Amino acid sequence: MRVSLFVTCLTDVFFPAAAVDAVRLLRSLGVEVDFPPGQTCCGQPAWNAGQAGIARKMALATERVLRGSEHVVLPSGSCAAMLRKAYPELLGEANAAGHGDLPSLPERSWELAQFLVHVLGVGELGEGLRGLRVAYHHGCHALRELGSRNEPLALLRGGGADLVVWEADEECCGFGGLFSVKLPEVSVAMADRKLDTLPAVDVLTSADGGCLMQLQGRLRSRGVSLPVVPLASLLWRAREGGSTPTSPVGAARVSEGGDGGGR
Repeated sequence: MRVSLFVTCLTDVFFPAAAVDAVRLLRSLGVEVDFPPGQTCCGQPAWNAGQAGIARKMALATERVLRGSEHVVLPSGSCAAMLRKAYPELLGEANAAGHGDLPSLPERSWELAQFLVHVLGVGELGEGLRGLRVAYHHGCHALRELGSRNEPLALLRGGGADLVVWEADEECCGFGGLFSVKLPEVSVAMADRKLDTLPAVDVLTSADGGCLMQLQGRLRSRGVSLPVVPLASLLWRAREGGSTPTSPVGAARVSEGGDGGGR
């Protein structure tokens, strides 16, 4: 099976290790992975800002770059939702036509965890997370647009993780791209409300880089040193084992004693 990695902007700039880990993980499962070099932004910021014309130009450019890819995998629920849910409208005839024997780009685009479960049929990756207390944040796009609730949780549990109950795990973190810029006070309040309920854990993870940046920023403002790690990196650790992950943005670490609380 051949897969093209669509790295996404935030992964490329802020979480590059997650992109590397996604490739390692897929290759360890027997998947051939390539990286089409012409890829750029998926167009979601423009789309959310109401700039449909600009978003369509980006969507058409993305479709050209990924035209020959058997599957497209993204380490981002938000960007995967853009391709699957917004691209049918933006691409128009290009979407309906597909390319050769391949389905349209939206139909063959996948968030990483959903690809592992639904395409590869993966149930367990390994036991590299055994004993690790994990809090999982459900990003809005992955949860509400892609319906990705059970897949990341099943893979984390299958890796040995202790998924700690978090009453606010499905609440919005307040990032929302442009929302956090236009309404920063509301954005911060939403993140703080979420972190007020965070139980004691060893690591916080999510499939969305924007959410991780938002929550990590607020944790730092509280003086809480808790690893905030992309899902792709945590799943790779489940596969290959290794030490407790650290945050790929900055040097946040679990404080001695493993408090990890959000207050």
